[in-house]
Amino acid sequence: MPLTAERPKCLIDFSGKTLIEWQIEMLARGGVKRIDVVTGFMTDMVEARLAEIRDPRVEITCHFNPFFKVADNLGSCWIVREQMKGDFLILNGDTLVSEDIVRRVQEGSDWPIAVTVDVKDSYDSDDMKVSRGENGRLARIGKTLTAEVSNSESIGFLAFRGEGAELFRETVRQTMRTADGVNHWYLKVIDMIADSGKVGTKSIEGMDWAEVDFLNDIETATALTERWVAEG
Repeated sequence: MPLTAERPKCLIDFSGKTLIEWQIEMLARGGVKRIDVVTGFMTDMVEARLAEIRDPRVEITCHFNPFFKVADNLGSCWIVREQMKGDFLILNGDTLVSEDIVRRVQEGSDWPIAVTVDVKDSYDSDDMKVSRGENGRLARIGKTLTAEVSNSESIGFLAFRGEGAELFRETVRQTMRTADGVNHWYLKVIDMIADSGKVGTKSIEGMDWAEVDFLNDIETATALTERWVAEG
């Protein structure tokens, strides 16, 4: 607020493109060919904007989550659970990532589930903190992790390959069948799976990205997209 009073966050303009258009552009440049967008708040506005995109590199499909007012983003994953077959990526709707980050994530890793992480000197209460173990294994993920165990932060970009795709999809299904399933973030499911040893991390330390959560993030994100425009 107030920028989101009459439009979803993903439609905020940054240097001539909406946030979601920047996401689609960078994903397309990185080789992604199909994008499934889960909508909720003011879905008509999002669907209308996406319908205007004519990009031969990608096929874009919208999926409306009718439970968005009462369910956290695990519910959004549940809505597209049938699309989670084969290898796939998840990108949060408020995260700007560069083409280089998309390509790095697309390179793959030894982990069936890979959480893209950045590293900084300290982490605040709103950061999605990660505790990494040996060889980049993800030990724990969550906003309430203590400073002593937090050594990186999730940027909201994940890759699922091989058995990781089915493992995540099935755990989402099981969790949504519990009494408080609608109250969970999907990264709660990642934390639940972590003990299996099948979740790792992919570092993008030093690369360009921005999360848009608060008004003071607008300036940082705008500076990033202005640089992208200048670089062509």
